[in-house]
Amino acid sequence: MATGRTHRPATRSRGIPEATVARLPLYLRALTALSERSVPTVSSEELAAAAGVNSAKLRKDFSYLGSYGTRGVGYDVEYLVYQISRELGLTQDWPVVIVGIGNLGAALANYGGFASRGFRVAALIDADPEMAGKQVAGIAVQHSDGLEKIIDENGVSIGVITTPPGVAQQVCDRLVAAGVTSILNFAPTVLSVPDGVDVRKVDLSIELQILAFHEQRKAGEEAEAQAGAAVQAAQENNRKGPDGDVPAVMPA
Repeated sequence: MATGRTHRPATRSRGIPEATVARLPLYLRALTALSERSVPTVSSEELAAAAGVNSAKLRKDFSYLGSYGTRGVGYDVEYLVYQISRELGLTQDWPVVIVGIGNLGAALANYGGFASRGFRVAALIDADPEMAGKQVAGIAVQHSDGLEKIIDENGVSIGVITTPPGVAQQVCDRLVAAGVTSILNFAPTVLSVPDGVDVRKVDLSIELQILAFHEQRKAGEEAEAQAGAAVQAAQENNRKGPDGDVPAVMPA
């Protein structure tokens, strides 16, 4: 298996749209589950449902990979797993460094899903001298003074920032200067990076706010429906006569 910085995913050179790239991990997750159940083939409709997209979009996405499936049979699960993994660069080992080993950083270090998807946590870095040498997920935390040396020695091109927002940009600048070209940012701040450096931002508070918006909208729709039902019931009662029946002839 290849390692280091010299091999990068070929998605951009092949002209695959960013929206398609963002969906490839969803397809891979669904396909991996099918593979683990020894399912040999899958239809576009079944795979689209498992991935949470529509089948037309899935077929369009796969056309960028040169995979069109077989009419009446569907897609070969194992081949698609390989094909998407190759396109995402997951057929090689990607050493990753996590900077900021607080609760979130430690939780990420302990996450077992990285290794199975081609990502190896090569180092854990923190600015707190008391953290240096402590074991987290079987890895000794190293002080941030040695960040550049750690990046170089491990051939790291992907960095994960889980620091407080006030120092995230400084950490980002040091990572980029050391040769990191892809950053996953968990700090609640916007990072400024030069051309050629990719940043993906994960902000849990923003996701919760979006969910709160949808909950509020659903509550509003429910309240409107209840109010409408109450108005309709009142109108029905007004139309009924003293005996509870709608009179055949309205009184003059």
